[in-house]
Amino acid sequence: QVQFVESGGGLVQPGGSLRLSCATTGFTLDYYAIGWFRQAPGKEREGVSCISVIDDSPLYADSVKGRFTISRDNQNNTVYLQMNNLKPEDTAVYYCNSVVLGSNYWGQGTQVTVSS
Repeated sequence: QVQFVESGGGLVQPGGSLRLSCATTGFTLDYYAIGWFRQAPGKEREGVSCISVIDDSPLYADSVKGRFTISRDNQNNTVYLQMNNLKPEDTAVYYCNSVVLGSNYWGQGTQVTVSS
């Protein structure tokens, strides 16, 4: 069964850091691109970052470029999102996602709150 489970969220002060994890099961992570999305209250879900299946090349939304880093550990079936210099506007529920065998899968999300 394909599953995505996010963890690592929490409350952090502006300027702080968090590392989110997306543990995957039920498929071979090596063969799929994985994306991180977020949804803030009252806003639409937006793409944050994704990592390629071909050469692990990353893409980032302009709002997080230079602050967030996506990476993958195929042996442990986990994708990470390192978030540095967090800002209040980064507050959201963060989700990982991929299309596996034609179906779109999402995790349950992990809450990130940036506040002093």
